[in-house]
Amino acid sequence: MKSIVFFFLFSVSLCSAQTLLKPDQVFDGTELHTNWVVLVEGNQITYAGNANGITLPDNTTEIDLTGSTLMPGIIEGHSHVLLHPYNETDWNDQVLKESPVERAVRGTVHVKNSLLAGVTTMRDLGAEGAGYTDVYLKKTIDNGIIDGPRLLVAGPAIVATGAYGPKGFHDGVTVTLGAEAASGVDQCIETVRRQMGNGADIIKIYADYRWTPGADSKATFLQEEINAMVATATTAGKYVVAHAGTPEGMRRAILGGVETIEHGDGGTPEIFKMMKDKGIGLCPTLAAGDAITQYRGWNKATDPEPERIQQKRKSFKMALESGVQIVFGGDVGVFTHGENYREMELMVDYGMMPLAVLKSATSGNASLFHLNQLGSLKKGFLADIIAVKGNPIEDISAVKNVSFVMKDGVVYKE
Repeated sequence: MKSIVFFFLFSVSLCSAQTLLKPDQVFDGTELHTNWVVLVEGNQITYAGNANGITLPDNTTEIDLTGSTLMPGIIEGHSHVLLHPYNETDWNDQVLKESPVERAVRGTVHVKNSLLAGVTTMRDLGAEGAGYTDVYLKKTIDNGIIDGPRLLVAGPAIVATGAYGPKGFHDGVTVTLGAEAASGVDQCIETVRRQMGNGADIIKIYADYRWTPGADSKATFLQEEINAMVATATTAGKYVVAHAGTPEGMRRAILGGVETIEHGDGGTPEIFKMMKDKGIGLCPTLAAGDAITQYRGWNKATDPEPERIQQKRKSFKMALESGVQIVFGGDVGVFTHGENYREMELMVDYGMMPLAVLKSATSGNASLFHLNQLGSLKKGFLADIIAVKGNPIEDISAVKNVSFVMKDGVVYKE
């Protein structure tokens, strides 16, 4: 109990006073600086710059972060806080056998693990059969009941009628779906409005999917259905993201005006150029495909890369060459929460420069997600700040060694 009281008093003192953070170097969301410090007052950054250029206020607490790189809190672009790794329990059984209550309890652990791993903001892109449980997790975080990142939540994703799972049951059996089905312009509009009214920050749609188990993905929603869902969301000041991996599904999503495309495995140079021209981001979710392929028997240490991984490398290379904005987001939940760094390591392994990866995970995602006070260490920005041991621009794997976490001016890990 004494340790809890001490932690609470320490957190409150940081919120009401000034804290000077003194690392070896600072990545400010754009570039790396040496001999920099960051001053936090309350929940805001009031100075980020040369250590010799600041006069400290009285009663400033100094935190020595020698050996570390200070950087903005990581902004995870694609997560499922209500899923856990498929090698523990497959997706069908999570949706059908784990109650929303059990999944909510698991979710409280998942969000805390992510926060302690340096993730201070997350987009949760689908409750996967648990209704609006992610909305309530967000509420409990915002109300200070549990610890976790800032959440942007989608509630149930929207799928075309018949195009999602769980499947494999005869037509007399009704099962819980992993998303909400809709068909026709009117029903699509109604579904978007209902989800926004129930607390969704983002609308996620499936622009393509398998109609039967094991089949190839095909485009699902008609163009006019996607157009209507995007118009409905944007009218309310929200936006739409699209699961899409086929060229046709991606094309319809792009023409419809979604803001990011998730996965994009089958993207072509023409498709990626369309995305770049319209300012649409690509969230490649490399770590999810890597994890699933391992669950199916691939031994990364000894086996050659399967075709799925080779294809992903090719499509990611095409995306980089096109100049489309890359969204950091690994589809965490498919793999272990708190291991978000896997996506960054793979982005570098697949050809992206470490500095560009760090930008994607901070200022890039903040800009694309309309988070105007996050993603950079600048005066007036919110104090979502982490430190990692070492220099992640020299070795991206440093991002797995998070030694300090501050969210909204409160220290959660030191």
